[in-house]
Amino acid sequence: MSLNVTDDPLLTPVRFVRGIGPARSELLARLGLTTVADLLWNLPRDVLDLTHISNVFELKEGELSTVFGVVVDRDAKETSNGKTMTAILLQSDGGFVRGVYFNQPYMLKKFELGQRVLFSGKPKFNLRRWEYSHPTVQWLGDEDISDGGRVLPVYSLTEGLSQHEMRRLMKGVVEDFAHLVVDPQPAGFRSRAKVVEMTSALRKVHLPNSVEEHQDGMRRLIFDDLLEFQLALAMRRRFWTRDRAAAPLLSTAKIDARIRRLFSFRFTAGQNQAISEIIADLGRPYAMHRLLQADVGAGKTAIAIYAMLVAIAAGTQAVIMTPTEILALQHWNTINTLLEGSRVERRLLTGGLNASQKRTTLDEIGKGEAQLIVGTQAVIQESVRFHKLGLAIIDEQHKFGVVQRSRFSSTEASPHVLVMTATPIPRSLCLTQYGDLDLTVISDLPPGRQRVVTSRVVGTGSARRAWDFIKQKLKEGRQAYVVCPRIETDPLIATDTEVRGSAEAIFEDLSQRELKEFRVGIVHGQLDRDQRTNTMERFRNGELDLIVATTVIEVGVDVPNATIMVIEQAERFGLSQLHQLRGRVGRGNVQGYCFLFSDSDSADAAKRLAAMESTADGFKIAEVDFALRGPGDVLGTRQSGSLPLRVADLNRDHILLNEARIAAFNLVETGEFDQAEMAPLKVRVLERFQHSMDLPQTG
Repeated sequence: MSLNVTDDPLLTPVRFVRGIGPARSELLARLGLTTVADLLWNLPRDVLDLTHISNVFELKEGELSTVFGVVVDRDAKETSNGKTMTAILLQSDGGFVRGVYFNQPYMLKKFELGQRVLFSGKPKFNLRRWEYSHPTVQWLGDEDISDGGRVLPVYSLTEGLSQHEMRRLMKGVVEDFAHLVVDPQPAGFRSRAKVVEMTSALRKVHLPNSVEEHQDGMRRLIFDDLLEFQLALAMRRRFWTRDRAAAPLLSTAKIDARIRRLFSFRFTAGQNQAISEIIADLGRPYAMHRLLQADVGAGKTAIAIYAMLVAIAAGTQAVIMTPTEILALQHWNTINTLLEGSRVERRLLTGGLNASQKRTTLDEIGKGEAQLIVGTQAVIQESVRFHKLGLAIIDEQHKFGVVQRSRFSSTEASPHVLVMTATPIPRSLCLTQYGDLDLTVISDLPPGRQRVVTSRVVGTGSARRAWDFIKQKLKEGRQAYVVCPRIETDPLIATDTEVRGSAEAIFEDLSQRELKEFRVGIVHGQLDRDQRTNTMERFRNGELDLIVATTVIEVGVDVPNATIMVIEQAERFGLSQLHQLRGRVGRGNVQGYCFLFSDSDSADAAKRLAAMESTADGFKIAEVDFALRGPGDVLGTRQSGSLPLRVADLNRDHILLNEARIAAFNLVETGEFDQAEMAPLKVRVLERFQHSMDLPQTG
């Protein structure tokens, strides 16, 4: 019988592989495993080390050890200081050992009586038994016990497929096919990078003789994942810097002085450093591609305006693109106020323009009569033709994708591109999501800016005190925001918690009960554009005391008299988003306050909200948020495309990320990547990233 498979054995359907057959192939298909290559890259999610299990009577205090036991008791209780303690008792080798977890009540649900587990950690002798504080735990199946004395890979499974079966068939696949995997890296490069050959790596990962051997194999596969991504970034950077000509936009001391006179304040040291780096970039004959990262309130908008005015002084146009109309209008108002009386021709381009206004604006942009353009994604539509675009600024870049950024560079003479964000980004994300950009960071705040006092509000008593305080501040003439996680909820199907978290319900409650003596408005994405704009203008002009809003006010809203923010169900927001929201208050010279309302008893929520209370440093908060939630949630890229990594974890593998980045950029910058022996690696990079990262086919 003809198998009708391709010439590549690695693409052989799994049903034709020794020891699998039709029935098991259907089970494997549920896991997305349909070819030999899929199986080889079906990496273990963990390993069990059954080679060094200690007897409970041989344990030594403070020495790292692993014990095997069966769960015979479990309980959780509240301690005298209001914290929780969860205890798991194991019977082990005729003795007992206890694992204790503080402030992690959810751990109780992870254990059941009769379970076989491994506890690892440094034990101490306490009350007649050995005890592990926060032990690392691994759960064992019956087949793991029968395979004792070895290092066992642990795979993801589906119903009908046991761990023992998966290990057996994976062993056969590795033995029969791993040697056929072509290694795209030349031996010389592998030696410099200190990674093992590919076949060896696959054997070590799937059939390890020790934990160290498994880690050695995984290091190679993780390094490949990061290296290929960094090579794609390096290729894109080289294409933009070497192959994309741009008009030099030169500044002078006279231009600098004229621009600075427009501002009513002196730039901070961080702002001056940013200006120096941007001016140097603008003066070069190839396109700037720089990320300006600033903490909330650090003054990145002033830097953007400065750069645009330099571009206009050089005889070109400048555009700033924002993700929302509210932010576009905020920039527009700021720029109009700053340039009042100036001869700079400026235009607003958003979806809110009527047909006649849009035609006129597009005509003025095309003729070069409009020098400074503020807009939403409308500025990158095909109907927009710039006369001579010198500088494009993309604000809150994480709301956009790479392709949107590259739209500005699709012409023969590329503009300089400045990407900005007021969302502090962890270093490892900067090296990946923005790894092709030069980086400028502004971490200092303008003089006089006070830290916003932040408090977590839990329970009825705390809530009552918080609202009494807020009402007193409103009577003193201050203004406030109340931010909600959702707009509305269907009361027929929603829980009480969900109803309480909806902007519509909270607006009705506050305006009719708690704050009926004050002027309360509401802003959210389902209101039409005119309603949103009108409400924000009334709030900005002091005609409203408080607005209930969703996260539409996350960026760009600047009302100096707004000194109070209430965030309902704060545990539902990410830390970086909470920090962004908090940055909307305390923007004047008056002390700001932020109240984080939360009824959640989860340990994760408590840890995150405690971080908000303890620090105002957005960069520290970003690192905590990244560690807890991962890159997609931190950057808000779940919908617009998370990082395309297969194996690597940026939290776990940040050291290897640095090594891969240095190696990748060195290969591209020295030209070694263009040599014939690197062709297989270049092909892999292009196959993975050419379309998603807008890479050139060559160069």
